[in-house]
Amino acid sequence: MQVTLTIIRYPPRYTYFALLAMALHRLPLWLNKNISFYKLMGCGRNGTFDKNPDWQQWGILAVHNTDPDLNSLHPSSIITILYGEFIGKWMRLFNCETWTIILSPIEGHGSWDQQQPFGPLAKQTSYNGPVAILTRATIRLSKLTAFWKNVQGVAVQMAGAPGFITSIGIGEMPFIKQATFSVWQDKESMKQFAYQLKEHTVVIQKTRKENWYSEDMFVRFIPLKTIGTINGTDPLAGKL
Repeated sequence: MQVTLTIIRYPPRYTYFALLAMALHRLPLWLNKNISFYKLMGCGRNGTFDKNPDWQQWGILAVHNTDPDLNSLHPSSIITILYGEFIGKWMRLFNCETWTIILSPIEGHGSWDQQQPFGPLAKQTSYNGPVAILTRATIRLSKLTAFWKNVQGVAVQMAGAPGFITSIGIGEMPFIKQATFSVWQDKESMKQFAYQLKEHTVVIQKTRKENWYSEDMFVRFIPLKTIGTINGTDPLAGKL
């Protein structure tokens, strides 16, 4: 099993079509027999849980039944190969910039829409190379104020943490269904941030004690390959 996350950036004049794609692209993804799970998502502006959407930037996350041939993937054809002809033509028509990361899930817990889309995962492995982290949650309506009051400070701290490479805020639904995808030099760097930064540990404790989430998931991946750019650069160039 391999997982892909593609971040798509539309030119400003095509923002309406980015919104339209959130509806139109569901059918071809649902019909794609090589995709067992997918999510179409918006992106936040500041690289993590964020109330402020970036209307130009969107994402597709998909679980593929057959692993893509990494050697055959090329920026000009990757969207078509991974997501089908309709979506590939759409991206070319609207001159979208795309950045795709190929991932192999290794560790995790929790659920997404009452599913385990990445299969049964170990809680811990011996792997300690570059690692990508997906943290997602469905926030209880009664806890929205508490959640958004606490997460902004942690986001600022993460950007300056040792071993941090990049992060992207993604979500299926504004305010309520949110996720952060981040990449680190190794698991140890991520653990140092997650468990030794006071602000972060306080937030983790509050989520459990105050029961902020109706559903959550935490997954670690091995980042295998990146293709394309976002805002003109590949955030993982030379890192894998």
